[in-house]
Amino acid sequence: MEKSTLILTRKIQILIDLPTQEERKEALDKLYRWQNRCFKAANLIVSHLYVQEMMKDFLYLSEGVKYKLMDEKKDAEGILKNSQMSTTYRVLSDRFKGEIPTNILSCLNNRLHSSYNKDSQRYWKGEASLKNFKRDMAFPFGAESIRSFSYNPEKKCFCFRLFQLPFKTYLGKDFTSNKRLLEQVVSGEIKLCTSQIKLEKSKIFWLAVVEIEKENHQLQPEIIAEVSLSLEYPLVVKIGKSRLTIGTKEEFLYRRLAIQASRKRIQIGATYAKSGKGKTRKLKALDKMSQVEKNYVHHRLHVYSRKLIDFCVNNKAGTLILMDQEEKIELAKEEDFVLRNWSYYKLMTKIKYKADKAGIELITA
Repeated sequence: MEKSTLILTRKIQILIDLPTQEERKEALDKLYRWQNRCFKAANLIVSHLYVQEMMKDFLYLSEGVKYKLMDEKKDAEGILKNSQMSTTYRVLSDRFKGEIPTNILSCLNNRLHSSYNKDSQRYWKGEASLKNFKRDMAFPFGAESIRSFSYNPEKKCFCFRLFQLPFKTYLGKDFTSNKRLLEQVVSGEIKLCTSQIKLEKSKIFWLAVVEIEKENHQLQPEIIAEVSLSLEYPLVVKIGKSRLTIGTKEEFLYRRLAIQASRKRIQIGATYAKSGKGKTRKLKALDKMSQVEKNYVHHRLHVYSRKLIDFCVNNKAGTLILMDQEEKIELAKEEDFVLRNWSYYKLMTKIKYKADKAGIELITA
């Protein structure tokens, strides 16, 4: 049976809600310390899981060696003192106890066990390598770790405590309706799930994971919407006799190429820019322009995918077929200009998410 709910992740900036600079710095240092321990713990977990799974392939061990990954109390041939899940948690607990909240270690352990099991066959066949976690990875925590989550009318923001550290949200212009989403979390309409904290250049981002109900539209699975991605139009959709083109080549590429040309001019001029603080000052305008292009593409693809799904809902189409995708991908690989500027994969990702939320079945042909 198809699930009626959808897991959604929102990136929300949060600030440490403490009065003095010294206290805020101390709290930020603690978060960076937790991030560092998570980075080490994650690499330890996947290393231990791989060794446990590959134990039976170590042919140079004697024939009498047992290798069944079971609790020895539950199975006579088991080689573990407890369950496989507990083995890696014990390793983390013994090594990082007192340095990081155990809730973070538990969530990290559960998440990596789940992801490892999905890819274990590929590891065994040699088709994939183990995941390598970087120092700036986000660290998870359970929803039960958030306390006193509420809206503060005086500060005009949402406040909460995470492992006794006080935080407040910074929503900015809020183009993605995060305020409405958090209001639903406070009222209990939406369930908060295991989320993450991401640290980027001394900024703190809360990757809030929530479980929301899918939109309830009166759709008919027998009504099929056929969609194709082309070079002339980002999206062309056909439902019966109805046909809609979304965006144009000139409209999408004109602005993007203009941004790239501006970035090129700034890149050339950066050589003669005043250094002041070295490379950071010289490349400040260049980094800003790179972000401008990223934001432009993100917004345009969001608008295109939104128009597509709205068209399907208005025509009660319960099935959405992406036509000739393999041919488009091969063409994009051959043409450097197309591969650089057309953003096929990002557009498909946004379509998939919005279709799932609207209850539309997506088929790639």
